[in-house]
Amino acid sequence: MNLLPINKLEIREAILTDVQFIALLGRVTFTETFGHYYRDQNDLLEYLNRTFSVEKIRNSIKNNNNVFWIAFVNELPVGYAKLKISSASVFIESKNTSQLQKIYVLKDFLSMKIGLELQTKLIKKAMKFGSKSIWLSVLKSNDRAINFYKRNGFSNIGNHDFQIGKERFEFNVMSKILK
Repeated sequence: MNLLPINKLEIREAILTDVQFIALLGRVTFTETFGHYYRDQNDLLEYLNRTFSVEKIRNSIKNNNNVFWIAFVNELPVGYAKLKISSASVFIESKNTSQLQKIYVLKDFLSMKIGLELQTKLIKKAMKFGSKSIWLSVLKSNDRAINFYKRNGFSNIGNHDFQIGKERFEFNVMSKILK
């Protein structure tokens, strides 16, 4: 008998004891998604060390303006999301807006639609805090993510650049009105 394994998905708000999981997921998923853009791997490593250190994630989780979620499949951490509440954008006039800062899922688990589940929880929380809109930045060349956000009601409202080491990245700014 050949039984397929049942993938048990659990998504919950992250707590301080999850910081190592989130730091590691951040490093791995960022490298899976963007690592090939770096000509100098030292630039990538420096960015990972600065952005996804356990200390930085710990401080971010402690910040009351941030909410993190972590996704587990069969008890293994496979993705996470971060919402920044009351995060203004130069592209949005309303002060009642939040930022979808991160949704990252390990490549091997993307087909399970965990990103959609994380986004749903994130949007519900933003609405609970009274946000009228939500915005995000997405790499212009990340067609998969752009299409995902468009399918979920986001539209392009601007552009900005960001430099990491020797690399310059162009981003679309997208937003969604919350009802």
